[in-house]
Parts: sequence; structure tokens; C-alpha cells
Amino acid sequence: MISLINEYLSFFDDSPLLYTLAALSLLVAVSCFLNFVVKKILLRLVHRALRLTSISDVGDNLLEKFIARLANIVPALAFTHGIVWVPHLPEKIAFIVRTVAASFIILTLAMALCAALNIVEAIYNRRPIAASRPIKGYIQLLKLGIYLVAGILIIATLIDKSPVILLSGLGAMAAVLMLVFQDTLLSLVASIQIAANGLVRVGDWIEMPNLNADGTVIDIALHTVKVQNWDRTITTFPTRRLITDPFKNWRGMQESGGRRIKRSIYIDQTSIHFLTEQESINVHRIRLLQNYLATKEKEIGEWNNRLGEAGNSFANRRQLTNIGTFRAYVEQYLLSHPKIVKNDTILVRQMDPGATGLPIEIYCFAATTVWNDYEAIQSDMFDHLYSILPQFGLYAYQQPSGRDFQKVRVIEGVSHSVLSGSEEIVPGKTGNIREKTE
Repeated sequence: MISLINEYLSFFDDSPLLYTLAALSLLVAVSCFLNFVVKKILLRLVHRALRLTSISDVGDNLLEKFIARLANIVPALAFTHGIVWVPHLPEKIAFIVRTVAASFIILTLAMALCAALNIVEAIYNRRPIAASRPIKGYIQLLKLGIYLVAGILIIATLIDKSPVILLSGLGAMAAVLMLVFQDTLLSLVASIQIAANGLVRVGDWIEMPNLNADGTVIDIALHTVKVQNWDRTITTFPTRRLITDPFKNWRGMQESGGRRIKRSIYIDQTSIHFLTEQESINVHRIRLLQNYLATKEKEIGEWNNRLGEAGNSFANRRQLTNIGTFRAYVEQYLLSHPKIVKNDTILVRQMDPGATGLPIEIYCFAATTVWNDYEAIQSDMFDHLYSILPQFGLYAYQQPSGRDFQKVRVIEGVSHSVLSGSEEIVPGKTGNIREKTE
């Protein structure tokens, strides 16, 4: 066997360069083989160890990435110690190879530690507390520190100097470093305040109009926060803006289980009047108003009886109004609605009248926070209220449209035939509307 090796080596006596290249090729082959073997062995051992725990997999191939980083150290070590056995290789080249290999080992160790931190973060994110106490910002800060230390060690290795010399020089550059890492320091402070006070969590719905952010928080990192808007776009802004800028967090609404309904019906003020006899008959048929009408009519009757002869004047007597009766009906309707929260505020009130009519504001809470269900409840409720307005002799305000002007032109065009008796004028919502007589 030894004779075969000597015979093989004697082949390179006349060609030192070929001998060197062959030795380098053998070193590369051995390094790749060791990398493959170590990677397989480490991966198998770690998987067996994980089977003994409650965590069977980490996800996103994080474990494979960590093992790959560690396995890459083996070929670098092989080059570091094996380069000296390569014959006819200049000392300077051997020194450069050893230095680069050592730097690669430092970088690989740093990347392996960061991969391990990714695994720690993935395991932590499976816990229920992860939504309210995210650690991604702290993980990124640790990664930054690891890479800074690795960078200093790599530079010290390449220039063959002690890293203490570089660290002493960094003290004089502290002011420059603080300027360079200003955003990082501000974001770190903001991340601590956000986590400590529970201002924002992953999954919260927030609104920041000045940043065009209106949607769900999907990521809180050291430097940035990502918000997926309702139109599926993603808004990214610095983490510190959550401390310096105002924003609205809808978490309280989501946790309460109810979402507020606050909308007004604008009443045409010309349709407000005391209840007519026919309207009084109509509202007495409404089941939700029976108790209200009985109590109100008794109160009004007692008031009018105390007036004596003064009660003969129409201005002195109290009477039911269609707008007041409608407000009472809306309140009873909300109290009987199965999808309105009864324990929260239920309010039906008049707002200040204006050019758009008299606002009747409806304030209550739907018994759901699901967007589709909430909109369906709100729409069905106002569909009903708008449709029942004519039963009270009320009309919703609407600015005149082209159809309204067309009606006016028709009325003006047939005014001469009204006097002949073939048509009559009937009071209506927008004025006098033509109605044929049979």
C-alpha cells in the first residue's frame, strides 16, 4: 500500500504545480464530503431530539437553515488546518487562505446564531402571549449586535490585529455611531413602550389617516410596522411613528363584542305636524307603540283637563306629534331588535336642524364585530325605518333631483285642465301632484 502511494507521489516529482493543484483538489473534496456527512448527522440527531419534546417541527425550514450554517464550519476548519499540508504552496497564499477561512467561520457562526434566534422567535410566536408581547424587535436588535461583533472580529482577523484595538477606536466614534443608528435607537425605545403599554398588537385594526394606514397590523419589527389595508395594499411606516403620531386602535371594539351604529335620518321639516286622525289610527295599530301611546295620551289628557276653558284654544292644548311618535317607535324598535346590544347605550335624539332637514340620530351597538354582519344589521334596520316613515306622515329630506323638476313642469303644464274638473290637485310630498278623476 505504501509502495503504491510512493509510486503515485513520484509521478508529481517533475511537476510541482500539478502536485499542488492535486492536493488542493483533494482538500476541497474532503471538505465537501465532511460538510455533507456532518449536515446529515446533525440533522438526524436534532430531529430525534425534537421528537422527545412537544415541538416536532419549527416550520419554514428554519431548522434546516440552522444545521446548514453549522455544517459550513466543518469545510472551513478543514481548510484552516489542511492548507499547511499542501506542498509547494507559498506561505503568503497559505496565510491568506487561513485568514479567509477563519473569517468565514466567524461569519458562519454569526449566521448560525441568527438562525437559532429565528427558531426561538418561531417557537415563541406559537404561544398565546405572542400577539400581545411580540419579541421580533428584540430579536432583530440581538441580530444587529451579533453582526456588529462578528464584523469587528472579521476585520481584526483580516488585518491580523487584536479586536481590543478596534473596540478602543469605537469609543471615539460613539457620537458618529449614535448618529448612524439614530433610527435604530428611537425604534428600540418605541418598541419597548409599545410592548410595555400594549398600545398595538399583531392583529389589531388601526387607523392612521396621515400615513394612509387603515387595516390590520400584520407585523411589528424593530424598525417598521406593516399594516394590511382593507384594499389589500400594505402600508409600512417606522415603528416610532406609533409613539409620535396619533392613531385609532379598534381593539376595544373587537374585544367588547359590539360595534357602534351612529347614523342620522334627515327629516323634511315641512312634513312635521300634529298627528291627524288617520295617522293616529295607523300608529295605534303598531304593537311597539301601544304602551307608549297609552301612557302619553293619559299624560296629555290630564294636562288638557287642567286647562279648563283655556283648553278650547288650539295653541294651549298638547297633542301628539308625528315626529315625537316616530322617535318613540324607533327607540322601541331598537329595544326589541334581537341583534342590538341592550346593555349599551340606545339613544334616539334630534340634532340641530339645518339646510338638509332635521337629523334624527340613532345611536346603538350591533351585537357583532364581524364586518359583513354589522353592515347587514345596519342596512336592514335603516331599510325598515325609511320605509315606515310615511305611516307617520313624515318624509326623508332629499335635495331636488331631475325627476322632481320634471314633476313641477308637468303640474304647470296641466294647471289649465285642473279648473275644468277633469283633474284635481292632491297634497303630496313635493307639492301639488296631478291625479286623474274617474
